[in-house]
Amino acid sequence: MGLGIFGGSFDPVHNGHLFVAEAVREACGLSRVLFVPTRAGSHRGPPLAPPDARADMIRLAIAANTAFAIDDSDLAEDATGFTADLLPRLATRYPGEELTFIVGGDSLVRSRWNRLEAILDALSAFVIAPRGDVTQSELDAALDDLAPDRRAKIRYLDLPLVAESATLIRARLAERRSVRYLVPEPVYRYIDESELYR
Repeated sequence: MGLGIFGGSFDPVHNGHLFVAEAVREACGLSRVLFVPTRAGSHRGPPLAPPDARADMIRLAIAANTAFAIDDSDLAEDATGFTADLLPRLATRYPGEELTFIVGGDSLVRSRWNRLEAILDALSAFVIAPRGDVTQSELDAALDDLAPDRRAKIRYLDLPLVAESATLIRARLAERRSVRYLVPEPVYRYIDESELYR
């Protein structure tokens, strides 16, 4: 069946994340999808919410889906935030599992991935979900120098574009505007009670 790995800052987790995770789980026939929050993103600035709060919000968001789980490997003090360093940890923690990594197309196009070849070698599949205004030609250019056996592991998922983004949610919260229905209801209440992103 396989295990999906959905890494990111999840600052905060939102409905778009949940939709993509469920769509990939269904399309790829995965038994579970692990949400793997990173302590500090290697491709962008540090998350605004502390690691514990982001992990708590993920737990609240995924509680109703038995096929979703959280893994805190990338929140460890010695975690580097690089996927190439994370995957060996996960392979040790989940021996015998075929790993499928889930990524937004914008992440590949907007920043150079560190050791992408090693990442692909450690995976059964690398699934790219559409995100923002990233075009197929931009994605092809970002992956152009990969060997054919590595490119064969890449799968583009045809999904509706999701308007939600953590950046949009943080901006609305900073302006004291509602994010209800952009995030799961328990996450909305957690953010409100904790006064995060204000």
